[in-house]
Order: sequence, then structure tokens, then C-alpha cells
Amino acid sequence: MKSEDTEHTGQTEHAGQPEPAERTVHTDPATEAFVAHRNLLFTVAYEMLGSAADAEDVLQETWLRWAGVDLAAVRDRRAYLVRITTRQALGRLRTLGRRKESYVGSWLPEPLLTTPDVAEDVELADSVSMAMLLVLETLAPTERAVFVLREVFDVGYDEIAEAVDKNPAAVRQIAHRARAHVAARRPRGAVSAAETRDALDAFRRAVETGDLQGLLDVLAPDCVLLGDGGGVKQAVLRPVVGADKVARLLRGGLGRLTAEVSLRPAEVNGRPALIVRLDGALDTVLAVRIDDGLITGLYAVRNPEKLSYMDDATALRR
Repeated sequence: MKSEDTEHTGQTEHAGQPEPAERTVHTDPATEAFVAHRNLLFTVAYEMLGSAADAEDVLQETWLRWAGVDLAAVRDRRAYLVRITTRQALGRLRTLGRRKESYVGSWLPEPLLTTPDVAEDVELADSVSMAMLLVLETLAPTERAVFVLREVFDVGYDEIAEAVDKNPAAVRQIAHRARAHVAARRPRGAVSAAETRDALDAFRRAVETGDLQGLLDVLAPDCVLLGDGGGVKQAVLRPVVGADKVARLLRGGLGRLTAEVSLRPAEVNGRPALIVRLDGALDTVLAVRIDDGLITGLYAVRNPEKLSYMDDATALRR
């Protein structure tokens, strides 16, 4: 049995013996390539699915197929891995669509606590924001794959065609259609992290003080609140529309709580967001959409199954 000192220092009973020489670990080329591009592949899958858990499953499936590939016949390993990931994600996306049909209440993307460098890449941060992921939800599966690969990762049309089993001409048409669809629904103008942070700070102060007018000042007249409890936690089952309704719901709901409530800022999906804790326990991730300096969308994720990626920051890559 280890002594108390041993447990705290991490030393073993054999600490007095010389340490073995460091071993050089050799990995095979397939593993090296997969590990080198893993964060990129996760980002591709996550942007296509809006679910980190499903993205991880896609990466497992990608690895199983990649491990059986003859690397000598692969010209571009990155492109080949992206192709496998895209195909697996497309299959998973269709399955996920059937699950959403029976989902209780609104389905929101799974939030990710992200590393600071994600926010620094403005295009990446925009593409993984909760607002953009919800826009991508309105695309058909193939449209979503084409848009993500072309607009976010700048993949060539020929490579995309191989990934989605279409000819390049068809892919160009799909890309044009998806681009127009997204442009009509995405936030109306580029929003800086500072602008989002200012709006969130004003929102947080108003919520914490119960300032109804303060909430109305920061919420756009057509503001929409979506809640995702997954049938496990209480949440609004349908969108709440209008600044007055949203403000009164928030003030009334928090006023009825007996637990100690804290709202703290965090970087979620590359954007400033708020983490709501009740008696110190993570309860809700609150992301926002900002248009013209006002909050037009509030996205409250409460489903515990969707909060497992809020403990440690996730590295995303393009």
C-alpha cells in the first residue's frame, strides 16, 4: 500500500531505484497522419452535425476506415481524411435528423468551451457560433456538407465532389444555392467579439439586478429565446418571441429560483457567452446572436447530455 506521501507526490515504492531510460515511441504513418489532422476532422464533423458527441463517433468511424487504407495510393492524406470524415458525417447527419423529429422541445447545437485561438480566427469563430450552426440546420445534408467544406475549409470543388458523390458542376450549383440560403439568414453584419461582450455584460447586469428596462434596452424588439432541456430539464418548449415577453420570462423565472444563481462570461463556440450556475453547479449555457448591437437571439442549452464539453476547452482547427 502506498504511503500518504507517495500518493501526494506521485512517487512509487521504487523511487530510490534509477529511472529507466526514456523510450522512443514510434507510431505508424497512418496514426501520425490521423493525429496530425484530428482537430481539423473534428471541426469538419462538428460543423456538419452540431453535436460534439456525434462528431467524436464520426472520428472513430473515420479512423477505422483510414486504418485499412493503402497509404502508398494516397496522394493527399489530409484531403483523403476529410473525404472519409465528410461521408461518415453525412450518414450520421441523416440519422441525427430522425432523432430531432422526436426531440422534446427545441433542438440546439451542443455548446463547446473553446480555446482563445478559435476566437482569434474570425471566420472560424463565425462558422462555429451557435447562431451560424442554427442557420446551417436549415440546409439539406448535402448542402450543409458542401457549404462547410467550401466556405469554411476552402476545399476545392473536385475534392468536394468526391466527398459527396456528385460531379463538380453539381457541387458548384449546390454551393451557390447554399451560399444564398445562408446569406439570407445569417447575422446581418459582422459582429466583433467586443460588441458581443458589451451586449452580454449589459444583459447580465440587467438580469442580476432584475432591471426590466435594462433588459428591454439590450434586446431587439423581435428577439427570440430558444431553450433546450431535452425533456430532462425544464425549458421553454416553443420559441418565445418579442423583447417584452423574453424579458418578463427571464426576470420572472430567475425571481422564482431559491438557489444561488451566478452568470459568468466564457468563450463558447468561439464567441462570448454566459455560463449559468445554480448553487455552483453548471445549469445552463447561454449563447446569443447579435444584430446591430442588440440581442436578436438567446439560446439556452440546459440538457445535461449536451453540457459535457463545457469542462475542458476544445481545440478547433481549419
